[in-house]
Amino acid sequence: MKKMLAVVGSPRKNGNTHILVRKVADGVKARGAAVEELFLGELNIKECDGCHRCWKDGLCNKKDDMCGIYPKIAESDAIIFGTPVYWYGPTGLMKLFIDRFVYFNCPANRDKIRGKSAVIAIPFEEESRQTARPVVEFFRKSLAYLEMRLVGKILVPGVSEKGDVLRKPDCLAKAYKLGQSLA
Repeated sequence: MKKMLAVVGSPRKNGNTHILVRKVADGVKARGAAVEELFLGELNIKECDGCHRCWKDGLCNKKDDMCGIYPKIAESDAIIFGTPVYWYGPTGLMKLFIDRFVYFNCPANRDKIRGKSAVIAIPFEEESRQTARPVVEFFRKSLAYLEMRLVGKILVPGVSEKGDVLRKPDCLAKAYKLGQSLA
């Protein structure tokens, strides 16, 4: 059975990002894959300080929740990344999370991430899809650098109030199908 990790990078539990990520996860589950959800707003993830200890002995000098997440990332077949657009970038929660992927950048850990599939789910307030472009580019470049495969994305413009995404059934259906294709 395939294992997927669903990462919610919004501080709003049950908000638009969370709903969208869950819809992708529902599609994954419909194809028989297991999904574990990480809600970054409930985790203690500190900033990477670039010490590269993880490159020397495989251990991070930060004693936080990320140390327990590294094995989950390594064991997963794919990752669903969800973040709203905040000031034309990902949330601080998501940025802290991705910054800690330096652990996978060293030769000893690269095989733990190389070739994994990823999808991104990005809701945002503005109507123009160009609003999400910097976030999409952030993920595209970061994932490519780690030799991961960005295999799909769902962008949902025009959502700001909690639950607005529920009024966009076509987007929810697309998210579900994206999950099915990921599995």
